[in-house]
Amino acid sequence: MQAKIERVATAADAPRPANAPPLRTTFTEREINAYLAIEGPNVLPSGVAMPRVQLGDAGRVRARAIVDLDGVRRSRERSPFDPLAYVTGAVEVVATGRLEGSGGQGVVRYESATVGGVGVPKTVAQELLRFYTRTPERPRGFAFDEPFALPAGLRAVSIERGAATVTQ
Repeated sequence: MQAKIERVATAADAPRPANAPPLRTTFTEREINAYLAIEGPNVLPSGVAMPRVQLGDAGRVRARAIVDLDGVRRSRERSPFDPLAYVTGAVEVVATGRLEGSGGQGVVRYESATVGGVGVPKTVAQELLRFYTRTPERPRGFAFDEPFALPAGLRAVSIERGAATVTQ
């Protein structure tokens, strides 16, 4: 897996002729989950642990992790009607959606989510996603259903059962 990641990074930095054939790299679900198990603590935000992904047909992705909700809960004042006002500690969060990527842009289409085994509305899942994907370059984090630039010079991403293929 690391060799594939390095190959993608190297290709992103190397100039390619306009007529060069696309460079495709496939990552299996097994490779992705092994990488996350080993490197997750180094590459994922604090508060996200034990991630696993399942890759299905037609771009479908199911992501699961143990997420510490205390930081999210304390990040702003909560109304009594806010579901996150009542959840504490580390719980399993599962989100399902479709990843689409073409023309150098990606988008994650939200389908469903659970927190601690209980279905939650998109707004709750969105708040968790934004909170845990914030960076200095992206202070609002990522959002479901909003396009974003694919990294590393990627032109496209396709998901099929058990594998993700990136095209540069």
